[in-house]
Amino acid sequence: MTAPDPTGATTPRAVQAGPREVLTLAVPAFLALVAEPLFLMVDAAVVGRLGVVPLAGLGTASSVLLTAAGIFVFLAYGTTSVVARQFGAGSTRGAIEVGTGGVWLAGGLGLVSAAVVGLGARPLAGVFGSSPEALDQAVIYLRVSALGLPAMLLVLAATGILRGLQDTRTPLVVSAAGFGANAVLSVSLVHGADLGIAGAAWGTVLAQWGMAIALLAVVGRAGIEVGASLRPHVGRVVDAALDGAPLLVRTLALRAILLLTVSVAAAFGDVPLAAYQVTTTIWSLLVFALDALAIAGQALTGASLGSGDARGARAATSFMVRWGVWGGVALGLLLAALHRVLPALFTDDPQVRSAIAAGLLVVALAQPLSGYVFVVDGVLIGAGDGRWLAGSMVLVLLAYLPVIQLARVLGEGHGPEVEVVTLWLAFTAFMAIRGLFMAWRVRGDAWAVTGARRT
Repeated sequence: MTAPDPTGATTPRAVQAGPREVLTLAVPAFLALVAEPLFLMVDAAVVGRLGVVPLAGLGTASSVLLTAAGIFVFLAYGTTSVVARQFGAGSTRGAIEVGTGGVWLAGGLGLVSAAVVGLGARPLAGVFGSSPEALDQAVIYLRVSALGLPAMLLVLAATGILRGLQDTRTPLVVSAAGFGANAVLSVSLVHGADLGIAGAAWGTVLAQWGMAIALLAVVGRAGIEVGASLRPHVGRVVDAALDGAPLLVRTLALRAILLLTVSVAAAFGDVPLAAYQVTTTIWSLLVFALDALAIAGQALTGASLGSGDARGARAATSFMVRWGVWGGVALGLLLAALHRVLPALFTDDPQVRSAIAAGLLVVALAQPLSGYVFVVDGVLIGAGDGRWLAGSMVLVLLAYLPVIQLARVLGEGHGPEVEVVTLWLAFTAFMAIRGLFMAWRVRGDAWAVTGARRT
């Protein structure tokens, strides 16, 4: 089924999705993804010199900020999909115009988020049960960092536009420059200007606004070159909100699954919780590598379907799934080889080390499955199949509830190693359930809607 192109585009583009095209998109995307968490790592390194209390406050504040920004990741994913369709249909002007709806939406949501986090800094940080001294530091950091939330969301939306235009290099360059600026500013303001934890927050805020301005300038220049209208348009903003709503539901359901797993880890005790947090950190790093393929899948799938090439989209999906699975195999083998080496980087406690090592073996075995799930997820996002993704993730969440409760019953009281292994087996079951849903969906034709817009 083919939807008409409302922009009057002429000849659809011939979209290639071979190894070169995938790597051209995936490698810069991976490096940009890795650059993002480095902002908080820089702040942690700089603030850590101030003492334990400021560092603890930063940890609490970071959790709030990551949650506030994470729920709006649809600004990047949803924008990539709609922009890539228009681009594949041959209309760069139409691509940029639909993308600007996401940018204006990001600006509005950013202002609201900044107000909520800035004004509610103390109750939000207080949820984590920090000491009064650490809470005070977290509040200082949050109130300043809230000023950077609009910039964070604008970066997401602008990055989505550029990915949809098959450009992942520009976000990489901007991320690298932002990381460098953040490092210099944080050191200068924290220690040079003696601003304490507030200096680290100001350094990050300034770097984030610099990134947002740079990316918006690139998008704006591209829009002017093709005669695109960059002014706010109510219809486009509403469309961006409607397109993003299902992905927001998907993200919230996924967050609920992650929080459920953490809550069971906490119920097991301090040692299993510490081990689970470390293994989750390592798992998250592996996610960046596999998610880079998912980003390539978003961009290439959207462009292929926009050009009317459903067969090409399917061929690209098969190709990228193979890469995802084999990439997972390679990462799994590497992690298995290092599963007793990595724990020593995080702790000296022998119990925690042993539990981490046991958990990492399960994580390693699950990497091929993760590769499949992340790539297909990216393909379906690129196809604009957000409603199905939202509904399926809610069903997966419901299916996971008895799984995680069973894990709690089976693991509790059997020692940290067994408890951590049980947690990761439960999480792997979640990935398997999610993978079954996706395999069923991608085998059918309902997701592969062609045309400049998905109807």
